[in-house]
Parts: sequence; C-alpha cells; structure tokens
Amino acid sequence: MWRALARTTLRAVANDCGSPGVGLAPSALTQQQLRHSKASKRFITTTSAAPQHNIGIMSVEKPKVVFVLGGPGAGKGTQCSRIVDRFQFTHLSAGDLLREERSREGSEFGNLIEDYIRNGKIVPVEVTCSLLENAMKASGKSRFLIDGFPRNQDNLDGWNRQMSEKVDFQFVLFFDCGEDVCVKRCLGRGQSGSGRTDDNLESLKKRISTYNNDSLPIIKFFEGAGQVKRIDASPDAEEVFGEVEKILVASGF
Repeated sequence: MWRALARTTLRAVANDCGSPGVGLAPSALTQQQLRHSKASKRFITTTSAAPQHNIGIMSVEKPKVVFVLGGPGAGKGTQCSRIVDRFQFTHLSAGDLLREERSREGSEFGNLIEDYIRNGKIVPVEVTCSLLENAMKASGKSRFLIDGFPRNQDNLDGWNRQMSEKVDFQFVLFFDCGEDVCVKRCLGRGQSGSGRTDDNLESLKKRISTYNNDSLPIIKFFEGAGQVKRIDASPDAEEVFGEVEKILVASGF
C-alpha cells in the first residue's frame, strides 16, 4: 500500500518539476531548474554539479495547524464550520477525507477504508496522513483545523514521521462532552438522514469504545504537555462557540 502512495507522490513531484523523467539518482537532477510548487510552498534553487549539501532551500512560513478532538457527536464539525467563517481557517476532517476517498471511483483504498469505518476501527495512518497532506497542499492556505486526528498513538507517531517538520502545530482544541449527549446527537443525526454508515447504535458503541481506549490517552498526552484547550461541548452550539471564540482570539487568531 505504501509503495502505491510513494509512486503517486513521485509522479506529483515529477509534474511539479516539469520533468516527467525525474528519477531518484542525484545525477539526474543536475543542470535542471526545479520550478516553485505553489501547492507545497517550497522554493528550491537551481542545482548544479556541486555536491548535494550546496543545494539551497529558502525557508517559508509553515502552515499553522490546530487539532480538533472530541468524542463522536461532540460537535466538532459544527464548531469547525463556525471557526472557518470567523477566523478564516481551512477545515480538514480526517473522517470526511476518508469517506470521500472510499467513494472515489477507482480508489485502491476504498474497500479497506469502508471495512475500517464500518467496524469502528482506525484507518492505517499512512493513508490518512497522505490524504491530509494532499488536501493541505491543494488548498494553498496557511491555517488548518484538522478534525478527528490524531485518534491514537499510531496516528500521532505517523503524523510526527510524515508531517511534524512541515507544519507549525499550535494546540489541541478539545470538545469535552458526556457520552449520553454524544449518543443522542449521533442517533438524531442518523435519523435525520446524515448519510453516514456509522450513525447507528451498533457502530456508535464501537466508536465510543475506540475513542475511550485510543483517543483519550492522546488527549491526555497533549494535556500533559500544556497543549490542550478544553471546552465543555455539552451546551448548545452558540454557547460552545462563544468559548471557542475566546480561546482563538487569546491565541492570536
């Protein structure tokens, strides 16, 4: 699976460079001008026959990232929509990206993603990180809410390997909501025609179990590092957003 992702990445790099024959050997890059890729925000100077360490790279401001975490039904999506309108963030839902990839015609990961989502399990991190990175690059924006990620230790480790050096992580926005409220919201959402295959009691029990066993320890880890902004998500959406607004303004947004 990872080899397939790697091939896709290499094809994208070749297209950005305007040179479909670019390979991995250092000699293949000599005497070529690599064009600036607007999506990735990286600037690479013209290479020469000089040693590899002489290639110059201009630093640019890294995109700012806020993780948005909370149990199923905590209102993460609703609050993210309001944050986008008020603070000009780009909202990336890990779950939405996975569902879109699952339904995309010809996707080699569609069946795998469907199986994981239906059973309340967490999709392999390589898939999720690649979808997030591609979406960030495609947006051309600099502020991101990443909703529903990282959901376990493997997610966090994969993010650190693939993305930690590419972004400016800010903090975790944690929507803390009682389980009974979350269940009521999810079931109501399903009954009103959300179209989500996991908005049913059977899947919800599995999702809550996964959240308690895998996601809460990640939130506690960030909390121990002083990187969590906790919000009581039990009240109505308007009241919750009032607290969100205070936090983001105080954080310089």
